[in-house]
Amino acid sequence: MRAYLARRLWQFVPTLAGVVLFVFFLFNWVGGDPAYLLAGKIPNPDMIEAIRRSLGVDQPYYVQLWIFIQQIASGDFGVSWATNERVSRIFATRLGPSLTVLVPLLVISTLLALAAAMLSAYLRGTLTDRAIMIGCTVGQSISILVYILALQYLLAYQLGWFPVQGWGSGLGENLLRYSALPVLIGVLVSLAPDVRLYRSFFLDEIGQDYVRTARAKGLGEPRILWVHVLRNASIPVVTNVMMQLPGLLAGAFLIERFFGIPGIGREVILAVERSDFPVIKAVTIYVAVATMLANLAADLLYRAIDPRVQLK
Repeated sequence: MRAYLARRLWQFVPTLAGVVLFVFFLFNWVGGDPAYLLAGKIPNPDMIEAIRRSLGVDQPYYVQLWIFIQQIASGDFGVSWATNERVSRIFATRLGPSLTVLVPLLVISTLLALAAAMLSAYLRGTLTDRAIMIGCTVGQSISILVYILALQYLLAYQLGWFPVQGWGSGLGENLLRYSALPVLIGVLVSLAPDVRLYRSFFLDEIGQDYVRTARAKGLGEPRILWVHVLRNASIPVVTNVMMQLPGLLAGAFLIERFFGIPGIGREVILAVERSDFPVIKAVTIYVAVATMLANLAADLLYRAIDPRVQLK
């Protein structure tokens, strides 16, 4: 196990190096000169030069690349160009609100999707199965914007069951009051594709020889589904869940923006609107590292779920 971990961590180096070079190229050759973005509508040459010198973009490219690598190694991406707040502090303070919404969303959505997918696979071809699949197809056809605007207007504004927007100072208040409707919307959006995907995993396992053998031995369907089928189908489910984690942090920007949640997704939107390159660079690197760690965690979970899997 130690040799495997060391090998996988070493494989992170060329992957991360490729991401670093891509990000550096994207923002230095394609992104344009940031001094003109920060100088305002009526810049003058002296102001442009002073801004370029303060940002360090007047240095040769190899010097700028080395500074970028040092920032990644230290976890310190400097300060935001828009707010002068340290980028590390921005992410430290925005991570909590994002996790307050995303952790319950992921747990509830995964459990509901597994239950609905297992029921649909067990009742394959029946009216219940078709109803679930039709509901999933309709659910996938509706944009997340429709969910947000419709439920925010109906449940929050008209009925007053939830706050329309806002965020509190306590975990309990945020979890039970302010994040309840965003979590509900996130579950509705993610449930349909997950049910369809997990249903296919269950159907693949139900058609295997070990299921027919278990039935021939007289095992009941509930035991076959919950003990044997679920255990084997959980391997691709783990992959799907783990691969969702990095993207969820930056991908919930619409929910956070509409509900005024001060999370990472909302911060990404603000950074793009302000051309705040240090924040955008940090997000890109953080998501890349989180994706690699999620892949590693998924492989380790494979080993825990099925000891026959050999990690090579």
